[in-house]
Amino acid sequence: MTSKSENIIPFSKKNPTRKLTNKEKTDAIAHHFRSIMKILDLDLNDDSLKDTPSRVAKMYVEEIFEGLDNSKIPNIKKFENSFDYKGIILEKNINLYSICEHHFVPIIGKAHIGYFAKNKIVGLSKLNRIVNFFSKKPQVQEKLTVQIVDFLKKELETEDVACIIDAQHLCVSMRGIKDVNSWTSTAEFSGKFLESNFKNEFLQNHCLF
Repeated sequence: MTSKSENIIPFSKKNPTRKLTNKEKTDAIAHHFRSIMKILDLDLNDDSLKDTPSRVAKMYVEEIFEGLDNSKIPNIKKFENSFDYKGIILEKNINLYSICEHHFVPIIGKAHIGYFAKNKIVGLSKLNRIVNFFSKKPQVQEKLTVQIVDFLKKELETEDVACIIDAQHLCVSMRGIKDVNSWTSTAEFSGKFLESNFKNEFLQNHCLF
């Protein structure tokens, strides 16, 4: 006889590679989150709490972890660098919201991206979409910084890409040491940005808010 809890996991040992639909993911997460709330002695009959498991599940699947779905990788439209621009292209203060993969609490910050165009340039809003996509999954800041640079290097067919992320980690500010003032900065430089003059130009510009 199959128990109700076994049915809530919509894949089996017979077909372990089958990907779940979003509906199946949402149902399973809601089931298990409800169990967590019960363990914490929360009253699931309370009007304010009774729908929380489904709200959390929907938020996880459709919003804050949508970057786990590779079908949602941004479609990056590129344009010819017909005017032969040779300077740094820099977009600063790109809003970043992610989730720490160690404690599943938010990382909140800003990303600053620079690159030297070769034959192609990318629309500025696409840089925001790239940051958003790679942020929407459980992350550590160092890995996120590298993923953004690697993706742009591939898309723009250039090594000349840099990214700095400045962020606050709620796993530091709301638990443990509870330091609400500290920020973490990570930087990844490639190509021309490994040369001190270009690196310094990027660093100086990144600091000019």
